[in-house]
Amino acid sequence: MRNFSTKALILSVQAQGENNRSACIFSPDEGIFYATLFGGPKSKLRSLVSPMNSGIMYLYRDEVKKHIKITDFDVKNAHLTFRENLFKTFASALAAEILIKTRCAGSPDESWRLVNGFLDGMELSSEDDSRLGLVRFLWRYIDLLGIKPDTSECCRCGESLHALKFTDHALSYTYSYDIQENGFSCPECGNRTSDSTDTSFSLNKAAITYLEAISKLTPKEVRQISINLQTLTQMKDLCFFLIERSCASKLKALESGIGIL
Repeated sequence: MRNFSTKALILSVQAQGENNRSACIFSPDEGIFYATLFGGPKSKLRSLVSPMNSGIMYLYRDEVKKHIKITDFDVKNAHLTFRENLFKTFASALAAEILIKTRCAGSPDESWRLVNGFLDGMELSSEDDSRLGLVRFLWRYIDLLGIKPDTSECCRCGESLHALKFTDHALSYTYSYDIQENGFSCPECGNRTSDSTDTSFSLNKAAITYLEAISKLTPKEVRQISINLQTLTQMKDLCFFLIERSCASKLKALESGIGIL
C-alpha cells in the first residue's frame, strides 16, 4: 500500500536539509514513526505539521526506499493555548517524550486515547486544572505500563489504606512509598520502618484517596474532586519518579521544565 491515511499526532518536527522537515508522528495504527515534509517556508503544510497538532494525515509510503512522505494533513485539534502557556508547552512535551521512550507502552490504541484525552483536556482547561490533569494522565499511563503501585492495601501488612475515615485528623497521617515493594505502607507500618532507605516518598490521606479515585472513578467524577497544593505536589513528585524510572533514563522535558512543571 503506497498511499494511506491515519489519525496522527505530531510529537516533534526537526529540520532536514535546507527546506525539508522530519516529523515524529504518533498514530493508533502505526505507533511511532517518522515522515518527511517536503517544501520550503511557502508550503501550506509547513504551518499545519506542527508539534501537538492532531487530525487525519495523508501519506505516501515508498516500500523500496523505506521512506514515508507527508502529502496532506487535515488538522482537527491545533491546541493553540499550548503556545501561550509555558506549563502546557512543557507538559505536552513531557507526554510526547514518554510516548517515544516507552514505545506507546506497547499499546498504541490505548496510548492514543490517553494522550489525546490529556491534550484536548488541557486545551480547554486553566493552568491550575491542567496541573492536576497531568497527574491523572501520568497515573493512568503508569497503569498502562503495568507499574502502578497498589493504593488499596498496605504492602507490608495487607490492611486497607482507606480504612481510616477521611477526617481532619486523618489528613495528618502519611503513607510511605516503598521502592522495593512498589507499594504503600500504612501509617503504623511506615512508623516501624521510618529509617528504611527503601522509602523515599510520603503521601497524605488525600493523595492516596485521589490516586485510588483515578483508577476507580470515571474521568468526570475525578475532575470534581478538589485537591490542595501540598497533595498535588506529593502526587506529582511520585508520578515523575515512577515514569522516569520506567523510561530508564532522565527525561529532558522534566530537566528543562524544572520549576515550571
